[in-house]
Amino acid sequence: MTKHATAAKGAPKLRDDARRNRERILAAARDLFVERGPSVPLEEIAARAGVGIATLYRRFPDRQALARAVALDVLRRVADEARRAQTAEPTAFGALTQYMHAALDLRVSAVLPALLGRISFDDEKIMALRDASAHVIQAMIERAQAEGMLRPDVGFGDISLLLIRLARPLPGPFPRALSDHLAHRHLALVLDGLRADHDPLPGAALTLQDLRALAPQDDHPGPPSPIEFAVPGSAGPTRRGNPCHG
Repeated sequence: MTKHATAAKGAPKLRDDARRNRERILAAARDLFVERGPSVPLEEIAARAGVGIATLYRRFPDRQALARAVALDVLRRVADEARRAQTAEPTAFGALTQYMHAALDLRVSAVLPALLGRISFDDEKIMALRDASAHVIQAMIERAQAEGMLRPDVGFGDISLLLIRLARPLPGPFPRALSDHLAHRHLALVLDGLRADHDPLPGAALTLQDLRALAPQDDHPGPPSPIEFAVPGSAGPTRRGNPCHG
């Protein structure tokens, strides 16, 4: 089989302008889902992306397809940032620091909560990306503790839930740039508290296994719980018998 024939079997490669349009749509949707919620009009997303609504629909036929694409895009990017941090930084604590700042910039810990009930967190691709990034982050935590730089009573749950708290836009008349600046400033304060040369924290750390135990099971009644999107490997907010909303 020729190289050309092999390439033809895969997904078609987007032209540069189409690729840029897709990236702008995903970035605009990610920000507006965080700022306005998942029901924001698609026309507003297209306008912020600088494209026509027809261009948006050519790439994403409906709101659910767009929401899923946003989740996959941000999860891929944050996993790439975690691996890049491991390569770039000489210490695991430095890698964890770089990763957490990058995660804030990508807004992964704000957009996924915004999409609760809109996407299925037991989607195979979403689960694979979440688990892959969780593995890298857990490895950074363990190495930073082995190096003696990260306090030993910190767990995966501390890192992931801190990012969720810091990623949400501030209420009131805070411009986006100021809110983002303060999130990074507050993360710097938190990271200083994560260093090993401090007094012990009260209580026990939540591990990845603890978070999974807290996530509702498949037959759990009621609306999705915020804990579900934060736990790689959990059933997720779209459980069997509770289909995604369109």
